[in-house]
Amino acid sequence: ILSMKSHDFLLELGTEELPPKLLMGLSKSLKNNIITELEKLGISFGEVSEYATPRRLAVTISQLQSKQEEQIIEKKGPSIDSTEMAIKGFSKSCGVEVSNLEKRSIGDKEYYFYSNKESGQNIKDLLPAIIESSINNIPITRAMKWGSADYSFVRPVHWLIMMLDSKIVSANIMGLESGNKSKGLRSKDNSELEFSNAKDYESFMSEHAHIEVDFNKRKELIRKQVLSVAKDINAEVIIDESLLSEVCALVEIPKAFYGKFDERFLAVPEEALISAMKSHQKYFHLVDNKGNLMPFFISVANGESSDIETVVKGNERVIHPRLADSEFFWNQDKTLRLDKRLNDLDNVLFMKSLGSMGQKVKRIEHLSSYIADLVGFDATVASRAGLLAKSDLVSEMVGEFADLQGIMGGYYALNDGESEAVAIAIKEHYQPRFAGDKLPSTNEGLVVAIADKIDTISGIYGIGQAPTGSKDPYALRRLALGLMRILLEAKIEINLKKLIDVSLDLHLKEVDRDSSESIYQFMMDRLKAYYKDINIDGSIYEAVLAVSPESPLDFHQRVEALSEFNKKIEARSLIESNKRIANILKDFDGSHKELNSEMLLEESEQKLFKATELITKQLENNKDYNIIMESLVNLKDDIDNFFENIMVNVEDPDLRRARLMLISRVRSLFLSVADISFLSS
Repeated sequence: ILSMKSHDFLLELGTEELPPKLLMGLSKSLKNNIITELEKLGISFGEVSEYATPRRLAVTISQLQSKQEEQIIEKKGPSIDSTEMAIKGFSKSCGVEVSNLEKRSIGDKEYYFYSNKESGQNIKDLLPAIIESSINNIPITRAMKWGSADYSFVRPVHWLIMMLDSKIVSANIMGLESGNKSKGLRSKDNSELEFSNAKDYESFMSEHAHIEVDFNKRKELIRKQVLSVAKDINAEVIIDESLLSEVCALVEIPKAFYGKFDERFLAVPEEALISAMKSHQKYFHLVDNKGNLMPFFISVANGESSDIETVVKGNERVIHPRLADSEFFWNQDKTLRLDKRLNDLDNVLFMKSLGSMGQKVKRIEHLSSYIADLVGFDATVASRAGLLAKSDLVSEMVGEFADLQGIMGGYYALNDGESEAVAIAIKEHYQPRFAGDKLPSTNEGLVVAIADKIDTISGIYGIGQAPTGSKDPYALRRLALGLMRILLEAKIEINLKKLIDVSLDLHLKEVDRDSSESIYQFMMDRLKAYYKDINIDGSIYEAVLAVSPESPLDFHQRVEALSEFNKKIEARSLIESNKRIANILKDFDGSHKELNSEMLLEESEQKLFKATELITKQLENNKDYNIIMESLVNLKDDIDNFFENIMVNVEDPDLRRARLMLISRVRSLFLSVADISFLSS
């Protein structure tokens, strides 16, 4: 409950057009900085809203407290045993006589203290410093300076609005005097907009300037317009979310329209055309009901035009040379086979100490053959695709559109007469490129993807460039997670430690062969992150890790079985029994294989022995961990009865040893899947 009057506050900073990819980051940072400053000063407030368009950053705050609460300022001074000079110095800094200082005990010592009540400041007096600090603390990597002024910001600034309710908050920030006047869409008249109240910001801008200042609302408005235009021409528009956000950051008054391009360009691979439309022109592409690219595009103009035909023709004129470039690159690149480009890869550096791209593809070729042989896929196809996987890096098309690497290689391979299997493997070997991306669709594509990723991870890690903290300049975490996803989701059984060793051995001598264990640990940490994302309890991961499976797929199958087991009613009792057994066996060094069952005379221990015998026989050579865990659940009653009726550590050394071997046998059955004592709460 606010103890005093509250206000509505508006801040708007008018700028030159802001970088579209940074817009949302700048907006959020400004809002968060203001919240931090207000909290530091103990000022309460209601809802804080952020707004962003290409040429303005704005924040509104409701129920902003009118004045700081009264504050008690306290300062701790020197101890009473200190020199007279130190004590007088402290009292002078507080502006009082020594006699006005308090004495207080802390532990067994007395200290001088100064305390004073200070009445809180008015919010209008605090706001200039709050806003200046909030703007200055926006992280900007490349700030600009303009004119002869000493200020810098991401772009030059032009106006500043700071209002409390209907009154202007007087301030001078970056050479701008605060006021209540804003500007609408950049146009010939560049008309001024005068605000009468802070709380009307969004509705006023919409009504008088036709600008939707809320980024997300404007984005949805663009989506709606784009879908509507596509429907009008009986086509389906493909809306890439990052492109939609970028377009939203480029326009204040969106107006979607469609244009056409020459059908002859459809002979060029569609990814090249789409890339040209997206990266150069910020156009959305359209497909027919079969998913084929159509010779249309949708663009979004900034502001309503009285002559939309001219705008459409202008855009059609601009896209033509862009698509003609793609057509030229395509025709030019087809004249040189991928395998004839291998020598050019020797001149492209992969990384210092890791050699050239030419050396990298030879390693990928070798690894692809090794992995394919290991898992029973086509080694000839995999190694050929591995060798040619990076040849498109020296093509004209990929030189212009880096996002097409791999994709163009697939097209060029088909053009060269390589098999479709080789072409698909080349095309998809970068997958999965990001979280949620698809895996390669063919066995050989999966193999080349594994080979490429493990080569990069082992090499970069092996020259001491492992990720640190939040820094991961070579995206090794993403690569490792992608590799783990392939092994798990495509069900590829492979010994990861061995794969790392094989990969390390192929690198130049600068790569540390002894980094194998830390690379393995790094990759297993990625697996832990993978499980966290799909809400699998961390203790299940730890329980499986304790038995050190060397294949991630085998690891995953154990995790799945343990997750199911952990849901069963019997699980709790079995987990606690395992924990108890682990504690009893702490210093035991015998092997359960030497168990002399004739020593076991009591009914409870005989029953447990027979049950373990039966399960051991049943599960021989069984790798279905779900079945193993289900069988082990059946031991619950026998284990419970054993501990109820039998004392393990008896005087008789032979009997004690037999009983220890029996529970060791029970433990080894569970350890064939995981150490379930880790699941103990």
